[in-house]
Amino acid sequence: MRDEDIDLSDIPEMREEFFKNATLVMPERKSSVTLRLDREVIEWFKSQGKGYQTRMNAVLKAYVKAHGKRA
Repeated sequence: MRDEDIDLSDIPEMREEFFKNATLVMPERKSSVTLRLDREVIEWFKSQGKGYQTRMNAVLKAYVKAHGKRA
C-alpha cells in the first residue's frame, strides 16, 4: 500500500498545543537475567520472528498485571 492510499480521515491532526503540554516518558530500564526455559517455549517464541524476547517480556508482564503485583 502506498502512503497516499492510507485513509487518515479518522485520525485527528496533531496541533502545536499538544506538543506544548507533552512530556517525554522514557521506558523503564530492563534487567538482564539468566532464565531456564523449556526448549519448546524458546523455539515457539523465536519462530514468531524478530523481537521474541520483547514478546516474552510482554507475556510475563500481562501475567503480572492479571494476577496483581505481589511482593
